[in-house]
Amino acid sequence: MTENLQRKSVKKIIKAAVKIAQDPATDQEKAYMAVHLVQANIPHSKPKSDVWSRRNGNLVLGIQAGYDFKTNKSVGLPYGSIPRLILLWLITEAVRTKSRRIELGVSLAGFMRLLGLNPETGGGKRGDAKRLKEQLQRVFSAKFSFEWILTDEKGRDGYKWLNMEVAPKGELWWDDKNPEQNDIFGSWVELGEQFYNAIIASPIPLDIRALFALKQSPLALDLYMLMSYEAYKAHKSGKPHFISWASLHEQMGSEYTDVKDFKKRAKAYLRKVKAVSPFLSVSDEKGGLMVAPDSLPAIIPKEFH
Repeated sequence: MTENLQRKSVKKIIKAAVKIAQDPATDQEKAYMAVHLVQANIPHSKPKSDVWSRRNGNLVLGIQAGYDFKTNKSVGLPYGSIPRLILLWLITEAVRTKSRRIELGVSLAGFMRLLGLNPETGGGKRGDAKRLKEQLQRVFSAKFSFEWILTDEKGRDGYKWLNMEVAPKGELWWDDKNPEQNDIFGSWVELGEQFYNAIIASPIPLDIRALFALKQSPLALDLYMLMSYEAYKAHKSGKPHFISWASLHEQMGSEYTDVKDFKKRAKAYLRKVKAVSPFLSVSDEKGGLMVAPDSLPAIIPKEFH
């Protein structure tokens, strides 16, 4: 079973790599992620608590789980690949429509296909429909915080923060046991004003074909998004950019036992990332990764032409 999934994953990556190398992304194949959510990531695996934080340099991302007052229980924190796909889609729609109100569609199956998920995996515990609906509730009810640790020119320490609700309003009518069923009302969410302003301030363009090919691993998704961002910075500055394994571990690998274990896993996924990033030039140097200035991001800006 595992070998079967691995073979399918490799085939998807090869197929995506060929298409991406041959054809630039169309407008429909462009997706966006907020820069702060690339610099600091949500959990890869299910957290043991209802509060999460991750630090990258002077930026700290904090997430607090929402509460379900119908059951009087926490809904838990978003984690894994599915919330990343949800956030990518929400941010892409917010950038595209310039609106806080995001229409989710009339069926769960239709929404699943937009995220590259399969509505035919069944309504059981491990089916895509069940997992998606659970993660939607976790994302929509979560509270995100961005905190910046600051030092001024006189050496004085300070910090600033931004606390946000993801979706304080919305309606969800979908049935995960019957994902193809159309509802007559239509499901929607309204993004919190602060969250909306934060995510559209500096969105990073990405290729949805690569994201779908890498979606089996949250670490692969995180590495792809970060490498595209780092490629943009290195190319624009004309200087190579070094990223240490220690800082990468702090940013996206704190769930791994140590830097050595994280490095081994990250290098395996980085090979897949490079396959679907034909213009990425990154090398493994002593202590970290070097992104060369001749690298190009996933979606090449007009300024680079």
